[in-house]
Amino acid sequence: MTDSQKWLALVITLLLFGLISLLTPVLLPFVISAILAYLGDPLVDRLEMIQIKNWRLGRTLAVILVFLIIILSLITVLLIIIPGLESQVSLFFGKLPNYIRWLNQILLPWIQQALNMEIKPFDSSELIEVLKQHWQKAGGILSTVIGSVSQSSAVIAQWLMNIFLIPVITFYLLRDWDILVAKIHDLIPRRYASTIAKLARESDRVLAAFFRGQFYVMLALGIIYSIGLAMTGLELALLIGILSGMISFVPYLGAITGIVLACLAAIVQFQDVMYLIPVMAVFAVGQVLESTVLTPLLVGDQVGLHPVAVIFAILAGGQLFGFMGVLLALPVAAVIMVILRHIHELYRDSAFYSHSQKR
Repeated sequence: MTDSQKWLALVITLLLFGLISLLTPVLLPFVISAILAYLGDPLVDRLEMIQIKNWRLGRTLAVILVFLIIILSLITVLLIIIPGLESQVSLFFGKLPNYIRWLNQILLPWIQQALNMEIKPFDSSELIEVLKQHWQKAGGILSTVIGSVSQSSAVIAQWLMNIFLIPVITFYLLRDWDILVAKIHDLIPRRYASTIAKLARESDRVLAAFFRGQFYVMLALGIIYSIGLAMTGLELALLIGILSGMISFVPYLGAITGIVLACLAAIVQFQDVMYLIPVMAVFAVGQVLESTVLTPLLVGDQVGLHPVAVIFAILAGGQLFGFMGVLLALPVAAVIMVILRHIHELYRDSAFYSHSQKR
């Protein structure tokens, strides 16, 4: 590659980066659809090969069947979890004044005495009243979400468009996934085809481990935390457990957030610090299971991102591209890690690295 070609590639890359930044709101449903299509493609491939005598299921019918499975699974989860979450959110708003009172009367005076500094009490009575009235008026989670966006017709239109576009785009991407991959492969210059194909296979292995494995880890931790906290008698067990599981893809963030919220809820509910012991034990067991069983079994060592790299990737992605950046931060970081690993291998095999200095 000549110097002019390198400069041209750099300019195109910068222009593409700027274009993606400008089109972030438009690209979000396409990114979500691409992730869903990527996750669903292996199942569609397996169903597509089902053959009964001379009749084969086919790609389109396999995609429709996968869509039905996803929809039924979502409906089942919503019917089971949403009512419990709604009651716990209502309970949280009812308990919120007690949390604020404990914060102002116990925690802040202790911090002031320990650090010898003046801290202004947290005055949130007006905020609490607004939240309680809004929740009661809304009548539920769905009504609250709808009410929060009802002031802007543009926001409603964008949400409705995304809700409509995501399944449509996902369907077509799933149906034509293999064709799109083959066409992209045909566009690659032949001299780089083998190298890029190798990187693509390794990236696919890493992304599969991340997406599918991390989803199962999050789901398992949410269940473990919810059941464990419920066994301690904590009233907000389901809400705190699911929240901790959902954000557990960031190393230690799910456990730390869950411990803080659960300890605060336990102190306000039981008025006894001894109840912090079983709460801490629940998260300790969850962390042990995650590090020794769940992550090695479900994710493995394919991704191998350092916790600092994970935190940096999420913060950088959110800063550059907002929610879409957070969504893509870890997958992109995993692919970059594969490329860097390949560059490291080339460097180790190069004459520059292995050549010894002559004396």
